[in-house]
Order: sequence, then structure tokens, then C-alpha cells
Amino acid sequence: MTIFNFVKLLGGLAFFLFGMSLLSGSLEKMAGGKLEKLLKKVTDNPLKGFLVGSIITIAIQSSSATTVMLVGFVNSGIMELSQTVGVIFGADVGTTLTAWILSLAGIDDNGNIFLGMLQPKNFSMVFAFIGVLLLMMAKKQKNKDLGTMFLGFAVLMTGMTMMSDSMSPLSDLPQFAEMMQSFNNPLVGVLVGTLITGVIQSSAASIGILQGLSMTGQITLGMAIPIVMGANIGTCMTAILSCIGVNRKAKRVAGIHVSIKVIGTILWLVIFYGLNSIFHFAFLSNRATTISIAIYHTIFNVVNTLVLFWFSNLIVKLVYRIFPDGEDEEELFLDERLMVTPAIALAEVENSMAKMVKKSRKGLDRSTKMLLEGFNQDSYDKIQKNEKKIDGYEDHIGAYLMKLTTTQHLSENDKKKASKILQGIGEFERLSDHASYLSKSSAEMSEKKLKFSKTAFEEEKKLVTACQEIYNMAVEAYMTGDISTARHIEPLQNVISVMCDTYRQNHVERLAAGKCSAEQGFIFNDILYSCERIASHSQNIAAIVLRVSDINLDNKKYMHDIKLRKTPENERLYEEYYQKYINS
Repeated sequence: MTIFNFVKLLGGLAFFLFGMSLLSGSLEKMAGGKLEKLLKKVTDNPLKGFLVGSIITIAIQSSSATTVMLVGFVNSGIMELSQTVGVIFGADVGTTLTAWILSLAGIDDNGNIFLGMLQPKNFSMVFAFIGVLLLMMAKKQKNKDLGTMFLGFAVLMTGMTMMSDSMSPLSDLPQFAEMMQSFNNPLVGVLVGTLITGVIQSSAASIGILQGLSMTGQITLGMAIPIVMGANIGTCMTAILSCIGVNRKAKRVAGIHVSIKVIGTILWLVIFYGLNSIFHFAFLSNRATTISIAIYHTIFNVVNTLVLFWFSNLIVKLVYRIFPDGEDEEELFLDERLMVTPAIALAEVENSMAKMVKKSRKGLDRSTKMLLEGFNQDSYDKIQKNEKKIDGYEDHIGAYLMKLTTTQHLSENDKKKASKILQGIGEFERLSDHASYLSKSSAEMSEKKLKFSKTAFEEEKKLVTACQEIYNMAVEAYMTGDISTARHIEPLQNVISVMCDTYRQNHVERLAAGKCSAEQGFIFNDILYSCERIASHSQNIAAIVLRVSDINLDNKKYMHDIKLRKTPENERLYEEYYQKYINS
């Protein structure tokens, strides 16, 4: 083998791996939203999980990526461990399609035009041309992703052709033939297949390399079969690496994947080679081809699934023995492993944001209730603990979203969702802060045994009730995207502002008349300030909903008019809230 051929082999391998990465990545982007919907349909029914796993892996051409996603889903709490077993089995079967696609490189046309067109060297350049045209001329991102898919497939097939061409001289080398003979030992073959796949972290790629090597004519089925077995074990390396830093539940997903592959390989080695020692299978000495390797790869995974599928519960129990329950762990509600599929990662961000919004509203509910019904130590402690959690949510969601939006491609719709969350996290965190401030005001009143006058308490009651209405409307508008509810918030915010100004002046008069003490005055002013800010942040949330909505309106003009109360609808709503809270 000349230096030129060796360099060509390395270049072919580089093209092959890069093409596979392009192909898989573009398919993930194109299928992202659909993958999320499919995964939501997964239940504890393993058969449904199997179908979903097969479809997803066929769609993104990577069982490793599917398993890594499952690790992220379980770590984030999207899925339970029992739901992943069927998906993993389906991924194992779905990944066999790649080997069939790569087997096209070994087609012998024998002068047949139709078969000749199936050879990569004859059609990959056409795919490359189409892909480049789409990348350069397409305006929609979906079409650009389609172009990347075509280009990735062309690069992959070009790499496959380069590898097979560079390895063809090996067939004349006696040293190469002697080295290949060592692979007749099943254990050596399994070890080699495991190591190669573990290094490149793709069983599809290692099977492709084996298929390219088979074109030298020096590979027999006896050599290829154990290497295929090893490749199926080596593909678990990606899932194993993805388990670094995750909780026990997520580690169990990788444990299931490894268990299925290892148990399946051991069964095949014992049964297949046990029968071979008795019957001496003659076909093992036959020359391996790209198609025969694809056939065996498929048989291995299909039969493995048919046998082990019925022992899913036992495999789960085995994994629980390996990773037993321990002390409670802090759950990461967002996992960077999900970023391989941006649409799913963003969906989990939305789930975390929903939790943050819920906690923020719960804190406000508890604090406003204390102002109206009296101080409660248990509620106070929960509010303070809740506020610290929300601070953590803001930091984690913000950092995660910034990384997601700067490192991954998002569709226009996903960009809107990300923008809405990035703008919203600060507003809901500030609402949580004011829930904490209100609870501290209630605690100070209780500690100092202070009590507002009847008039002051009635004013406080009206103001707090109005605040409850406005922040609940803000939460509803944000979570549902309800434009109508969002439009109600600005008029109520203006009424609350008037209430705060009026009550502040009233309290000054009470202080002057000696009806309230200075200490009561400070606390009352703190409550007024927090209520005013709650209304203001609620209005900011309403503005966010309006800005990211899909309705056809000029948001800047709308917000300008509504602030000046020039719209009839706004004036009507303002009057309704004024009568409800001020003139009542």
C-alpha cells in the first residue's frame, strides 16, 4: 500500500465521518419538532416505544443520538426509565437502515444502467450539486437543511468510494491477508469492533468502514460477523459518556442500552459459535460483501430485539441492581445533552419556565394572603425558600437559553419562544422578589405587634385584591398567549398606580392626625411600593405577550396609544377597574 493510498484512505475516512455528521445533524434539525411530538406519545407500552424509537432513529440516522436524547429526557424528568426500554430496542433496529444505504457502494452493475445509477460514484455528485444549489439559493431554513442533508449524503458516499478505492491494493498484500486471519477468532473480532466503534462513537460508521474493507475481497463472513457484534457494543460508548454528571435515573438508561448489547452479543457468541462447532457452517468462509454485512447487521439487531424484548422487565431490574436507589439527588431541570435536538431542548426550557411561573404565582398567593389574613410562619418560610429557587431558575434558564440560541439553529417560531422566555424570566423573578418583600412586611407587623387602622386596612385590602387580579392575568396571558387578557392589564395597572398615589397621600394625612404611627407608615409605604411594582412587572409581561404574538398589529404603536389611553377599549377597561376598586 503506497503513501498515496494511505493518504487517500485517511481522506476518505474524514469525508465519510464528516458526511455522516452533516447528514445526521440536518435530519435532526428537519425532524426536531416532530420528534418532540413522537416522544410525548411514548407510554409504558414497550411496543409503542419500539415503534417510536425505530422511527426517530431512521429519521436522524443515529441510534447513539437517540440514546443520548433518552439520557437527557430521563435526567430532566421528561420520561421515566420504563418508557425508554422500548425506544432503545427500536433504535437498535432503526439504525440498521444506514448499513443498507452504505451497501449501495458495493453494487456491481454488470453493464446495467439502472444498477449503475444506484452506485454512489454515479449519483453522489448529483446530490452534491442539488445540495449546494439549495444552500446557496434557498431562502427558507428548511430548504437549506434539506440541502445540507443532500450534501452530507454526497460527502458520505464520496468518502465511502475513496476508502474502498484506497484499500483495493490491500488485496494483493500477503501481510494484509495474514492479519485478517486473526479476525477469524470471534473474541478478537468482537474486541476490534468494540474498540473501533468506541473511538469513533458510531456503529453505522464502523459498519461502513467494514463494508469498505470488504470490497478488497479479503474479508470473509467469519471475520465480519464478530466485528459487527463488537460494533454493536462499541456504539454504547456515546451513551456511557453522556452519563457523566447526570443522576442515577439517567445512568440507568445507558445501563439498559449496554445490557441489551452485551447480553445479546454473549447469546450470539454462545449459540452461534456453539452450533458452528457442531455443524461447521461452510458459509463462514464465503467472501463478505457490503450487502451481506448489512444483512447480518440487521439480523443481529432484529433477532436480538425479538428475544430480549420479552425480558424487558428483567433487564430493568438488572440495571436497578447495578444503579440502586441512593440518597436524594438534586435534579437538573435542564440538560445540555438535549441541545442536539434544539426543538426538544426548547420544549424542556418551556417546561422549566412553566415551573418558574407557577412558583412565582404561588409565592405571590401566599404573601398576599398573609397581608389579608395575618402572618403565618410556615408560609413565610416557604416564600423565602421559593424565592431562592426562582433565583436559581432565572440563572439556569437564562444561561441555558443563551447557549442554545448562540450554538444551535432555531426555526423562526422557536426563536419567538426563546425570546419570550428570555424576556419573561427577569419579570417573574422580580415578582417573586416582591412576594418576599410583602411577606417580610407581614412578618415585621407580627413581630412588632402592629396593626393598621380600619381605614388603612380597607385600603390595603382593595389594593392587594387588585394586585392579585393583575398578576393572575399576567400569568394567564403569558402561559396561554391570550392577547385579550394581556390587553386588560395596562388599564388595571393604571388604576393600581392611582390607588397607590391616593393611599400614600391618605396615609400621610393619618400620620399627621396621629391615627397611625411612623413605624406603621414605613411598612404601609413598603406595601404600596411592592404592589405598584407587581402591577408594573405584570404590565411588562403583558407587553412581552403582545410583542411575540402572531397577530397583525403594530406593537409599538399599540403600546404607545394604550399608554396614552387613546384607544376606546382601553378607556372602557380603565373605567371598569376604576369603578371596581376605587369607587366601590
